[in-house]
Amino acid sequence: MKSYILILNIFLFINCQTNQHKEKYSEYTEKKLEKVTFGGGCFWCLSPCFEMIKGVNKVTSGYSGGYNDYPTFQQVSSGLTDHAEVIQIEYDPEYISFSEILDIFWFLHDPTQLNRQGIDIGSQYRSIILYRNEEQKILSQESLKKSQSTDLWKGKYVTQIVPFVNFFPAEDFHQEYYQKNPSHPYCISVIAPKIEKFRTKFNYKLKPEFKKNSN
Repeated sequence: MKSYILILNIFLFINCQTNQHKEKYSEYTEKKLEKVTFGGGCFWCLSPCFEMIKGVNKVTSGYSGGYNDYPTFQQVSSGLTDHAEVIQIEYDPEYISFSEILDIFWFLHDPTQLNRQGIDIGSQYRSIILYRNEEQKILSQESLKKSQSTDLWKGKYVTQIVPFVNFFPAEDFHQEYYQKNPSHPYCISVIAPKIEKFRTKFNYKLKPEFKKNSN
């Protein structure tokens, strides 16, 4: 009986130490993750690309920059709430920086188009960066000037750089839309070509499972 109690106490002690280690590790990993929120057209298009990037932990499609709380897709699509379709990225700055993420952001959409992106028309598709602090604000402004000075896009950038206020996740239907609906006509004609172009340009930044074979 004493042996059983001793073994039980040892097990409980080890289990307690393990749980404490997990909690500390969880707190550490959560603390070092940072967030960036921006929009550049339909969130279906941006989301699958950023999910492939090494250092990106999570990408959530949603709405930001509007007037009312918890808007629906229908409300945002009406243009009356002034929300933009955006994605919110959780990333590890040890693997990829805020500025590097913005470089990809400029590449993936045309920031010279006002209140539209390709065939998607409306203020909800506007180009927008919602900064969380002064550092993100300055880096966003510098990144815009740098990108605009290149020949990536012709014309003046109309991207809004505004303070982040809140973010409302979109309905489950919109999360990982491309992965769930690869045969949808919009996915085939609009998203797939964008992903292919992105993977070719930024292959070196992708997670191993998404890298293109160089052979």
